[in-house]
Amino acid sequence: MPALSRRADALGTENAFVVLAEVNRLIREGRDIVSFCIGQPDFPTPTHIQDAAVDAIRGGRHGYTPSAGIDELRAAAARSMAALRGIEIAPDDVVVGAGAKPFIAYAIASVTDHGAGDEVIYPVPGFPIYESQIGALGAVPVALPLREARGFAFDPDELAARITPRTKLLILNTPHNPTGGLLSAADLEAIAEVLRRHPQVWVYADEIYSRLVYDNGDGAFRSIAALPGMQERTIISDGASKTYAMTGWRIGFTANRALAPVFTRWITNTESCASQISQWAAVAALNGPQDDAETMRHRFHARRDLIVPLLNEVPGFRCATPGGAFYAWPNVTEACARIGARDSEELRRRLLHEAGVAVLADIHFGARVEGDGQHIRFSYAASEAAIEAGVARIADFMRKNTA
Repeated sequence: MPALSRRADALGTENAFVVLAEVNRLIREGRDIVSFCIGQPDFPTPTHIQDAAVDAIRGGRHGYTPSAGIDELRAAAARSMAALRGIEIAPDDVVVGAGAKPFIAYAIASVTDHGAGDEVIYPVPGFPIYESQIGALGAVPVALPLREARGFAFDPDELAARITPRTKLLILNTPHNPTGGLLSAADLEAIAEVLRRHPQVWVYADEIYSRLVYDNGDGAFRSIAALPGMQERTIISDGASKTYAMTGWRIGFTANRALAPVFTRWITNTESCASQISQWAAVAALNGPQDDAETMRHRFHARRDLIVPLLNEVPGFRCATPGGAFYAWPNVTEACARIGARDSEELRRRLLHEAGVAVLADIHFGARVEGDGQHIRFSYAASEAAIEAGVARIADFMRKNTA
């Protein structure tokens, strides 16, 4: 067989889908599994959004669209993103893609040159596709640790120490996957102050969870793009998946005036355009009633307030309260020691196979942060009954297996 490229061999993955495949196999074999491994809302897409998709199908809207997206969605996304962030965004600044994820690669490919030693700074722990795409596209990954003592934010001095003349891009993610952490107004001001000394650095602001904020002083979402001098160099990334329970519809959008034409060419070269049917559904999501989206946000907030105290009652678990998204990131260093598990990955495997509970381990989100111990991730985009049952199984497992 002909050989694969080094790029193909080195390409990473998103372990949530790997674990989900294992969970589904066990379920097919008859196992009873409570799963917290996948980060998607468990609610149905709101009915008026479904109806808009049906109308698009019945109306013959089946073909290609412009690569940047239909005008109606670009305008709706511009209004929505601008209003949330308190900035001005023109429809021509917005590009629509098949989910927000492809824009990670498009951004890296647009601001770095393959093999030139260009550096991209990314958060650890973090969404695993960041590191995977940095390496696959021939840039140099530079990890920036998020520390538990700082509420899973990073030290601006550590950011400053990592920026070199070769740094081309900084990836920010708030609210954050996998920790649920938020960058505060003070954090963002400090980051912007560092970046003003380095005008060559672009910012990729992954804000897909921007409408799932629970704790941030006044509860408002804050973007670095709203700070003086930051918008023109910030690639704002958002989408419909998390806010409107539309993960499978694959609709994401970015906003940056300079890079919009470049992203459009990338889409022409890759996916051609996002699904026209999904785009019309997203127009209805953004322009239509927001009651369902707000109800989902309140439900996630209530689930957070349910799962965190329950996790803190599990022997050996210590869980900080996340400020946004729908993830809990408990420290399980003591739990591993209690049951003689080598690390969080061994604990994860034992929870799956012995307790029937699926979670992800910290190593699925990059190298562990030195000195911060072991962690596992729960997605509490699961029913209240599943949260109570799953955590009860874990507590029972810990009591039975503590040496």
